[in-house]
Amino acid sequence: MKQFLFVITMMACMLTACQQNQQNEENMDTMLKLTQEWDKTFPKSDKVDHKKVTFKNRYGIELAADMYTPKNAEGKLAAIAVSGPFGAVKEQCSGLYAQHMAERGFITIAFDPSFTGESGGEPRRMASPDINTEDFLAAVDFLSVQDNVDPERIGIIGICGFGGMAVNAAALDPRIKATVASTMYDMSKVNVEGYFKSEDSKEQRMAKRKALAAQRTQDFKSGTYQRAGGVVDPLPDDAPFFVKDYYDYYKTERGYHERSGNSTDGWNVTGCQSFMNQPLLAWAHEIDNPVLLIHGEKAHSRYFSEYAFEQMTGVHVEGVSKTVGNKQLMIIPGAVHTDLYDDKNGKIPYDKMEEFFNENLK
Repeated sequence: MKQFLFVITMMACMLTACQQNQQNEENMDTMLKLTQEWDKTFPKSDKVDHKKVTFKNRYGIELAADMYTPKNAEGKLAAIAVSGPFGAVKEQCSGLYAQHMAERGFITIAFDPSFTGESGGEPRRMASPDINTEDFLAAVDFLSVQDNVDPERIGIIGICGFGGMAVNAAALDPRIKATVASTMYDMSKVNVEGYFKSEDSKEQRMAKRKALAAQRTQDFKSGTYQRAGGVVDPLPDDAPFFVKDYYDYYKTERGYHERSGNSTDGWNVTGCQSFMNQPLLAWAHEIDNPVLLIHGEKAHSRYFSEYAFEQMTGVHVEGVSKTVGNKQLMIIPGAVHTDLYDDKNGKIPYDKMEEFFNENLK
């Protein structure tokens, strides 16, 4: 009898321990503090359902995302993961894109990249061509196992600096059946060459490397990371147009958000160091699945999309729309860079993106 009671007691303890472990695991599902109220820079649509979700990338960094689902959706739908711009958060234009595409019948998520917004990762405001590409792949992981998603019909949208990451992700992961890069930046190219190749010499690159190395030493001594600052504020009278363009979005009611580095104190000074030696588009020519590059005719950054198109197709173009095989470059007449950030000027080609994804996520 004593032996029997001992066994029963041990089983009860084991059951309690299992239940406790399960409860602990449930509590550990997310360590992130997620804002539940609507705090986007765009109005909430009554055509979609919205909720916060989280998932981890292969480095164990937990990412926060907004999921948008068409109301009364049935069966397994095509899905799209959206991120960018570089230094923005999902409450800005990536969420806007995601909500619009959900209105058009896709399940979408807009996620904060590692080290930014509501996502995890320490130290804050760091960037990596590898980790930020992985963030897209982790989003595909997450979407692939959702009950209402067809895992064979998943696409991605990268905006601005995350356009380059999206193209890199497409070159790496054939699960991504279709890719859109809107108003794209190639973060490797701009870090190596500067804007418009203004720093494109060995001597200038070495000067940047030395400056970053010195900043690393200073950061280590101080135990903090020096921030580079977001979009300049106040805006100088002689600022170039593209700086004024960014100011008009990130520093005004149009697009300001308190969690956005571009709206506040920016990236760490050393945050983009690794882009200098790691070209994002090195394997763009091996992307088999369709890619749509969208850029404004008057955008200062248009040459990044033209360069990406050339890397993928071998065809050089300037300022015109072009299709080669399943790769498309769409130039929006009269549009500047931030015209593709929001709906202020009605320049974002949602109809074209819907057509592109419907055709390629069959």
